[in-house]
Amino acid sequence: MRKYRLWGTAVCMAMVLLLGCGLMPVFTAAADTNAIVGQWAGTLNPGAQPKTRILVHISMAQDGTLSGTIDYPDQNTSGISITAISYKEPTLHFESSSSMCVFEGTMSSDSSQIAGTWKQGGAPLSLVLKRVP
Repeated sequence: MRKYRLWGTAVCMAMVLLLGCGLMPVFTAAADTNAIVGQWAGTLNPGAQPKTRILVHISMAQDGTLSGTIDYPDQNTSGISITAISYKEPTLHFESSSSMCVFEGTMSSDSSQIAGTWKQGGAPLSLVLKRVP
C-alpha cells in the first residue's frame, strides 16, 4: 500500500513540475518584455553631418504587444510612429516606415543600454540607446 502512495505522490509532483515548466516561458517572456519598456536616448554621429539626438519611447499594451514612437529633438520632430517592434531578450528590433529607419540592438546585462546599428538611407551607424530615468 505504501509503495502505491509513494508512486502516486511522485506522479503528482512530476505533473506539477511539468505544468510549472510549461508556464515558465510565459512568465519569463512578460518579464523580458517589461525590461524594454521606457524611454531611451542616444546620439547618431554621421561624421561630416551634425550629430542627431534620438529619443525612443517604448510602451506595452495590456495584451503584451509593444509599440513606440521616435523623437528627433534637434529637428523639432516628435511622435514618429514605430511601425514594427519586437524584443526577444536581449535583442530589440524596430522599424519606422515614415522615417525609413531600422534599428537592431542588444540590451546590456543590467538593462541600462541597448547597443546596436541604426540604418536610415545611407550607411549603417552605431547607436547606443541609454535608459532615461
